[in-house]
Amino acid sequence: MPDFQILSLYFTAALVLAITPGPGIFYVLTRSIKGGRREGYYSSVGTAVGGLFHVLAAALGLSAILATSAVAFSLVKYLGAAYLVYLGIKTLLSKADTFDPDDAADPTLRGKQAFYQGIITEALNPKTALFFLAFIPQFINPAAPVVTQFLILGCISVFLNTSADFVVATLAGPIATQMRKRASLRKAQRMLTGGGLIALGAYVAFSGGDQSA
Repeated sequence: MPDFQILSLYFTAALVLAITPGPGIFYVLTRSIKGGRREGYYSSVGTAVGGLFHVLAAALGLSAILATSAVAFSLVKYLGAAYLVYLGIKTLLSKADTFDPDDAADPTLRGKQAFYQGIITEALNPKTALFFLAFIPQFINPAAPVVTQFLILGCISVFLNTSADFVVATLAGPIATQMRKRASLRKAQRMLTGGGLIALGAYVAFSGGDQSA
């Protein structure tokens, strides 16, 4: 277990990173605008599960493969980008003057879809894994069990990121509710959401190695 001073310093740094706008927050925002607060919450939990996957992988050393293999990094990176672009195009092609088929579905089903999409989106972002691999070791005491410290610090980071996502979903949800009452606003909503997902996919594909939540 990291000592209190190191833990406090890490918490402060992780909090600053959590509230810094990045792909994770932007993804939750677009989902919240599309489907309201409920889908935003499901998306937040999904990205949290994807984040925990990266924490576990990094703790076990699996993420080192991405750090040393350009081919593996590029493959995972572009798969994730392609998935986001696919979601964006699917949204743009849906009819603006009628409800999206997903909107007519049971709210629980829509929530599950947002949850699983959140997991896939985060799991297919290799820069998240590399971020944890580069950031967390700075706060680890090599004299103590490394894997345990890594898991504790990683879970703290995921918790803070998810808390920030929940705030975004809460604030965006009411806006989405108003937008969905009129067909013209639903059209604008779809264009904003679809374009946002495509832009996010392009960001993931062409941005550098830095990663924030």
